[in-house]
Amino acid sequence: MRRFLLVVMLPVFLAACGADSKWASDEDVQRVAYRHDGPPSLTLFTVISNRSNGGAHAGLMINGSQRILFDPAGTWWSPSIPERNDVHYGINPRVLSYYIDYHTRETYRTVMQTIEVSPEVAQAAIRAVQAHGAAAKSYCTQSITTILKGLSGFEGVKTTFFPLKAMKQFSQIPGVKEHTVYDDDADDNSGLLREQQQNRY
Repeated sequence: MRRFLLVVMLPVFLAACGADSKWASDEDVQRVAYRHDGPPSLTLFTVISNRSNGGAHAGLMINGSQRILFDPAGTWWSPSIPERNDVHYGINPRVLSYYIDYHTRETYRTVMQTIEVSPEVAQAAIRAVQAHGAAAKSYCTQSITTILKGLSGFEGVKTTFFPLKAMKQFSQIPGVKEHTVYDDDADDNSGLLREQQQNRY
């Protein structure tokens, strides 16, 4: 009986753990490709509740041959921003401000931690997130820390499901610069990328 129930319920469990797969066309990805003129770098975003101080979400921006954003299991999106399985392309300053504003509000703040890396490490990170595939719900930090620990210089990062633990680990890497954005600092871009505002966390 137990084996029968397992067989019957397995598709349900797998569906619950499934991830949304999106695949923008080559034309759309190439059209928006953007490289920031700063040095190659990784930026870890950690969204924190102002009420409980608990971690709510994590994202990873990579500036290499182009600047992309790995937002596993995230709800941020727009038809004008090409996405392939949690990797968003064309992260220019305007798009970046939308991403930050989407997560930052009266009840949440966003911590940005940036570290300069070699061009080789930046490209390895880009390849890793592109190969990762869409993450299951609640796997944002697990996906990011799995990517990080596979990069040269980040071998000490341990895989975790908790955004604050990942943020603490990232802060201990020499050279990290940190900045916290609060609601009164975020740009008011409420006209775009707000489709799912009420159900983000």
